[in-house]
Amino acid sequence: MTSYAAVLWDLDGTIVDTEPLWMAAEHDLAAAHGKIWTEEDALQLVGNSLIASGEYIRTKLEIDMTAEQVVDYLVERLAASLRQHIDWRPGARELIAALDEAGVPQALVTMSYAPIAEPVVAALPFAAVVTGDAVERPKPFPDPYLLAAESLGVDPTQCIAIEDSGTGSTSANAAGCKVVVVPHFVNVPEAERRVLIPTLEGVTPAALAELFA
Repeated sequence: MTSYAAVLWDLDGTIVDTEPLWMAAEHDLAAAHGKIWTEEDALQLVGNSLIASGEYIRTKLEIDMTAEQVVDYLVERLAASLRQHIDWRPGARELIAALDEAGVPQALVTMSYAPIAEPVVAALPFAAVVTGDAVERPKPFPDPYLLAAESLGVDPTQCIAIEDSGTGSTSANAAGCKVVVVPHFVNVPEAERRVLIPTLEGVTPAALAELFA
């Protein structure tokens, strides 16, 4: 028996190593317009809502596209890539399977849009899915995690969220969740009800609870 009601998962950089795909798509968009896109630019977007990223890219590259058109381009590229191949983050699938076997409800809480989430969701036992195109206020607002907890019928303060970014961790903490952070591309500051670990490899449902003992 676990001491938490549900586990709420971020997607990009937490379950799937999508950040290189995002960066490649952003670079290709810049190159198509004769512009330069740097790794520093790309890291500015980690954890952001897609529309905020689209606006940043549009402004940074000074291109004749709306933020929505930039997002559509990126979503199409990412969804196509994930339908071909999914590069799983270490330990994520194994922990999801173990939680499912233990009867722990799980939800996906991602600011990526539904077409990106779909290939991942098809392979995993999530009871609820919240995507960036389903909420008015994205991470770092608490809304996505509150909606996920409501969808599962659980109290968000009894949930553990698993994240890799400061933006996502802020969202989950604001919703009342405890947060396990597995940093990937960006550093995440320490905070109350937040534990940083280097990897999910070898983490069991029981070990997850012990992190907050």
